[in-house]
Amino acid sequence: MQKNNNSIALLILILGLCAAVYVHHSVQPVWLEQSYVYDTYATDSGQIAYKYKGKEVLLGEVVPYRDSALNQVNLAKTNQAPPLSQQWVRDEHNQLKLLKPAFHYGLWSLLPALITIALCLLTREPLTALFSGIVTGALILGQYDLIDKVIIPTIATEGTAALLVLYLWLLGGLLGIWSKTGAAQAFALFMTKHFVKGQRSAKLVSWFLGVLFFQGGTMSTVLVGTTVRPLADKAKVSHEEMSYIVDSTASPIASVLAFNAWPAYVQALIFIPGVSFLATEADRIAFFFASIPFSFYGILAVTGTLLLSMNITRFSGERIRQARHRALTTGQLDADDAQPLSARELQSSDVPDGYRPHVLEFVLPLVTLIGIAVITFMTLGSPKVNWAFGVALLLSAFIALGKGMSLTDLIDGFGNGLKGVVLASMILMLAVTIGSLSKEIGGGLYLVSQLGESLPFWCLPVLLQLITMLIAFSTGTSWGTYAIAFPLAMPLAWAVAQSQGLANPQLFMMVCFATVLNGSVYGDQCSPISDTTILSAMTTGCDLMDHVKSQLVPATLAASLAAVLWTLTVFFFA
Repeated sequence: MQKNNNSIALLILILGLCAAVYVHHSVQPVWLEQSYVYDTYATDSGQIAYKYKGKEVLLGEVVPYRDSALNQVNLAKTNQAPPLSQQWVRDEHNQLKLLKPAFHYGLWSLLPALITIALCLLTREPLTALFSGIVTGALILGQYDLIDKVIIPTIATEGTAALLVLYLWLLGGLLGIWSKTGAAQAFALFMTKHFVKGQRSAKLVSWFLGVLFFQGGTMSTVLVGTTVRPLADKAKVSHEEMSYIVDSTASPIASVLAFNAWPAYVQALIFIPGVSFLATEADRIAFFFASIPFSFYGILAVTGTLLLSMNITRFSGERIRQARHRALTTGQLDADDAQPLSARELQSSDVPDGYRPHVLEFVLPLVTLIGIAVITFMTLGSPKVNWAFGVALLLSAFIALGKGMSLTDLIDGFGNGLKGVVLASMILMLAVTIGSLSKEIGGGLYLVSQLGESLPFWCLPVLLQLITMLIAFSTGTSWGTYAIAFPLAMPLAWAVAQSQGLANPQLFMMVCFATVLNGSVYGDQCSPISDTTILSAMTTGCDLMDHVKSQLVPATLAASLAAVLWTLTVFFFA
């Protein structure tokens, strides 16, 4: 069976590479206008500026919208790349906008993501599948120097470098030291003795921690997965169940308990000229919170993991039920053919002779890590994850040295930790690269551009959900999907509400907003190239594709129920 799958995968790859070369030489890109609105202000010197990532940026020259080479009318006149990469304009409503050109190749823009996902499913080898998708995307763009022109520029960005430092050095080192000192096992023994009495209580503790760490994204995934792995393994909870619980409470809960960085990020993407309830930053943040009751997918996803934690598996799918039965009857936490992302170095303890582990060696660094993340979020506006993990790593090392562990043993544990996450970090790096390529090729833009204002209003929420699910699934990022979808979807929703004379356009906008927010979360959560999906598997010790396949059924069930609720809401109340 696997041999046949490999043959099919090879055929798909060859056809995909040939198609990529054809697209580059024969398919003309479609250029689209992309506009962004920032809260601008006048500086002391009288210049117009805005804040970007905490830094003040001056606007420079502003031209009338109709005169810009980057407006849609002028872009449509040519198939050539526009002369500017961005330009500030003032539109007919006297609103300042930043225009940037973007392009897509029609349906061909989805090719790299489709190749990657197909090879992942067929070969169960995410590393080769991701690299194949990157090669396909690079060929479409005519980039033949993969190392210098594609991979290195992506790794060299601040965000990607921070991810690799965090998950390769800081997370890997911390896990390695905990393995060397036996801290994780000591914590598992303590929790087993006082709180965790079996599979159900272990899963309930995991679910509670997932809800507690509601910041969302990679931070929540790593914190929860790292914390619950030892106690869940001790209680013999299957890795498929644990990775699903960790993944399905990371981003879904952040869309419901939105006291995090999400509203501040999203509000900048949803301005619509002339819409009073989206006029100011405060209005848009209030709109975000007012739409939370319509985050049906987030609510249902978190509820589904709670039911699984209580051993109610009716809605969890056959794969999770089989995994639970396997762990109960055989004690085997992974399937026979599984290839866990977490290496053997992190799956067992290697405590030096004479060293006695203590539960506080796990608890103190963990509390420090959480405390720094929460305090920096409250004081600085965003959690300083690198600071948190760095201090936790140093604290764990100093405690071990203070208790008498030799520096040689400590460095050995640190090195084992790095070895344990090298594969996952490589997959993470390639996932970020293909996400960047997919965005550049315009897969998301193409999907959104297929919608039109002539749609029946009650169809729009579900179509926006489906389109954002596809974008996030094919790019592996929810926040990247927001940047693509919100500036296009929100004006479209307002135009539909006005053209079809809806009685409650604000409610309709809230539902459409929630579908984009939640559809992106679903796609990110289920994508095998998503960083949170990879990290959920890595921190819980699960095979990546086992995690993807097992969570696909319950997540899709929640998304389907959410789609029904969104449709009924706008049909009867909008």
